[in-house]
Amino acid sequence: MRHQSHHDKFGSGTEKIRSVLASVLMAIVVAGVAVSTAWSQSLNWEGQDGVFITPLAYSVPTGSAPVSLPVVSYHFLDAGPVLGRFHQISISMGAFNRLEFGYTASLHQDGDTAGLSSLWSGRFNIVHGKLNLIRERRSLLPALSVGFVARAGVRNVGGVIQGKDTSNQDFYAVATKTFTGIRKLPLVFNAGFKATSASLLGLAGNAPGYYGRGFGAVALAFTGPGRSTILLASEVMQQPRKIEGLPGAVIPTTLTYAVRIIPSGALPLRGWGVENPKLTIDFGVAQAAGNIMPGVDLQARHQFAFGISYGF
Repeated sequence: MRHQSHHDKFGSGTEKIRSVLASVLMAIVVAGVAVSTAWSQSLNWEGQDGVFITPLAYSVPTGSAPVSLPVVSYHFLDAGPVLGRFHQISISMGAFNRLEFGYTASLHQDGDTAGLSSLWSGRFNIVHGKLNLIRERRSLLPALSVGFVARAGVRNVGGVIQGKDTSNQDFYAVATKTFTGIRKLPLVFNAGFKATSASLLGLAGNAPGYYGRGFGAVALAFTGPGRSTILLASEVMQQPRKIEGLPGAVIPTTLTYAVRIIPSGALPLRGWGVENPKLTIDFGVAQAAGNIMPGVDLQARHQFAFGISYGF
C-alpha cells in the first residue's frame, strides 16, 4: 500500500515535472537557435563544468566580468525498472574566472519493481562549489581545482528505511589537460580523487562513512557536420562499495560512454578551457549497478542518458 500510494503521488506529479522540463528545454533550444556567440562551458550531471558525471578542473568562465551569467542544464537518466527515472535541473555561475558554484534539483519518477522500487523517493537538492588553483598552460601543466558537492533531503534506500531525510557530501581535487599536439584531433585527459559519503552520487542514498575514491575521463574532439564539434568520451568513477541500510550490498564502479555535440563550437585547439560553446547536447550510456547482493538486481547496467546545457 505504501509503495502504491507513493507511486500514485509521484505519478500524479509527472505532468508537473514534464511541464517544468518542457519549459526549460524550450527556453534552452530557442536561445541556442537565436544566439551563436560562444561563452560558456557544459555542465555535468550535478551542475559542474564537466563531462557527464565527472567534474573538469575548468570553471564556468566570466570573461572580463567579475561574475558570469547563468549556465543552465537538464539531464535525464532512465535507470531501469527498479531505480526509475531521474531528472536533473541545474543552474551554475562562475566568478573571477576562478570560482564556480551552483544548484541542482534532482527529481525522481518511481520504478515499478515490487519490493525494491519503494526504496527510492521523490527528490533531493544539490549544491556545489569549485576553486581553480592552477590554470592550464601550453606546457604539460594541467589545470588543477578543488571542490565540493553537498546533497540534502536524500531519502533513497537508507533514508526510506529510517523514515527520514539524510545528507551526503563529496570533497575532491581534479586535474585536466587538453593536448593539441595531434593536428585537428585534441585529446582531453581528466583525473581526480574524492572523499565521499554518497552512494552512486546520492542516487542509491548514503555510504556508511567517508571513502576515498578515484575518477577520470578521456575524450577526443573532431570536426562534425557544418560548424559543429563532436566530443567522444568515456568516464570511470569508483563508488563506495557499501550502502547504508543494506548490509551485504556491493556497488561496482560506474562507467559512462558519452557523445557531446556542440552545434556551433570550434575545436579546442587552444585548450578546452578556452573554447566556450553556448549550447551543448550530450547522449550517453551509463553502467551503474546490476546484482548488488543475492536476490537484489538493480537492473541498471546499460542505461540511456541525455543532457543539454546552455549559457546565457
